[in-house]
Amino acid sequence: MTAAVSTKAVKQIEWHPAQTSNQFILVPERVTDTPQGDAGMYAAFGHDVFRYQVDLWQRNILFWDTLRQRANNMLEHERAGLPPLLDFKYEIILDARGFEHPANYALLRITEVGEDCWEDCVDPDKPPVIVVDPRAGHGPGIGGFKHESEVGMALHEGHPVYFVVFFPEPAPGQSISDVLHALRRFVEEVARRHSGTPPVLYGNCQAGWAVTLLSADCEGLAGPTVLNGSPLSYWAGESGVNPMRVSGGLLGGAWLTHFISDLGNGRFDGAWLAQNFENLKPEKAIWEKYAGLFHSVDSERDRFLEFERWWNGFYFLSREEMLAIVENLFIGNKLEQGLMQVCAGCIADLRRIRSPVIVFASYGDNITPPHQALGWVPAVYKDTDDLKKAGQRIVYLTNPHVGHLGIFVSGKVARLEHRAILESLDEIKALDPGLYEMKIDNPSGNPDCHKPDYSVRFEHRQVEDLKADYPRAAFEKVQQVSEYNETMYRTFVSPWVKSMTNPWLAEGLKWMHPMRTSRYMFSETFNPWMRWVAMLAETVAKDRKPLPKDHPLIEKERELFDEISTAIERARVGRDASYEQLFSLLYGGAAVIAPGARSDLLLAEKVHGR
Repeated sequence: MTAAVSTKAVKQIEWHPAQTSNQFILVPERVTDTPQGDAGMYAAFGHDVFRYQVDLWQRNILFWDTLRQRANNMLEHERAGLPPLLDFKYEIILDARGFEHPANYALLRITEVGEDCWEDCVDPDKPPVIVVDPRAGHGPGIGGFKHESEVGMALHEGHPVYFVVFFPEPAPGQSISDVLHALRRFVEEVARRHSGTPPVLYGNCQAGWAVTLLSADCEGLAGPTVLNGSPLSYWAGESGVNPMRVSGGLLGGAWLTHFISDLGNGRFDGAWLAQNFENLKPEKAIWEKYAGLFHSVDSERDRFLEFERWWNGFYFLSREEMLAIVENLFIGNKLEQGLMQVCAGCIADLRRIRSPVIVFASYGDNITPPHQALGWVPAVYKDTDDLKKAGQRIVYLTNPHVGHLGIFVSGKVARLEHRAILESLDEIKALDPGLYEMKIDNPSGNPDCHKPDYSVRFEHRQVEDLKADYPRAAFEKVQQVSEYNETMYRTFVSPWVKSMTNPWLAEGLKWMHPMRTSRYMFSETFNPWMRWVAMLAETVAKDRKPLPKDHPLIEKERELFDEISTAIERARVGRDASYEQLFSLLYGGAAVIAPGARSDLLLAEKVHGR
């Protein structure tokens, strides 16, 4: 990257000799006389541009070296077998790969936090907490890959903490039923270790529906269920904001998932799910991530590498469980309707849940918006009186802006929302049956772990207010199309694909996936030129003196990056609008959601100024 200086740009510079040497301020079309005259001004300006060019060149080297280090980390993680990225010491309690019906899950017990042992952190009178991470393409660890996390806050509050992990490869033919039976064994074991005390279940993202099914199945055995960014109502959403829910219809249903799994020799590559996430908001997940690293490589390098170690660890799901997830949840939306079959003779019924349910959602979450996190409540309970008669307590809290991953990885969210949830468990259990919104008052905006600066209150809400209109008939057509296409593919195409697939082909396709090639191509193993980058970066880092953030050319660079991000966002909005229009043409209805038919919950948030 280079910077050019035009005559017009020079005419927009005013020199202030009283300020720090070589500091300039951009002003509109004005030239003032300087003590040294025009020659001095041009010389000073030229020196300042030269410094920026040097800084730009140095950041280029450090930027590419960071990508080199990320590639090396990724390959090193692969060679190590993709272990969970927990920032806590642990021991394996149960390994479900050895169960009668094996599943690639294991139960861990957190044993040490830094230099503190279990006995120094845990209050035996507090209920145990089981954190279950999402099986959505990546490996486990996001709920505890740093101290300010869900695991860290639970330990800080004195709870015994257990963590459910999974391994990179599924057991052959592994089904959702196998996974749920393994999770049930884990809950039973944790309860047994703590004198029968029902554990608190923490479900992140896709793990949310798993712990919800577990709570319905393990009536009386599971304690409060905390659902963090967990979608349970897959047809719900807002037109123009949540386009992912229409993608199943545009792709023709579940057949494509089946095809990809067949090519993977019976496994579905989680890298596809990660790619879908990045494509949802490319201006954030792709452009701003790399532009932010380039712009502030000195301060962002370590944070970038830490997160990317988790983001680039792609795990596999079995063909059977991935198809069941797509058919029953994303396209069938059967969970909230009480139609999801867990195993022979067992249908999931969310009304069977008797322990309190806490739902944490964010309006900045484009994966699980509040509609999808809460839409199941009015689907299961027809009104508030029905909820009260069932003896159930449902509490929800929302964040106005944090993104999907921020729900799990943000240190501020961990210190505030997750900590407040854990500290309020006894109060939540004591609530009368009904629906409540959990409000957190935090005057300083930055709670300190050792000096609480927030208060919590619970406000009554009506189940009827959570109802959101959406074109159910259109999504039902999608389900019918999906079932037809899947039947045709399974009968006439899948046998041929399976006959041509073998482990070598599957492994080759794995390493040819763009989410992997775009990473490991910067490793010295595959790109010898990166060795020169590493040597240059070592030299640059020794004597580097970065320009101040308020330098005018640095600020102009930031403005340019913002403009590019805005352009990408506009293109993405247009793309999403075309998706929804196409969906409407294919499956009927003037729009995915008619104008003005947004949920009362969202309107209520607008009234409160969020």
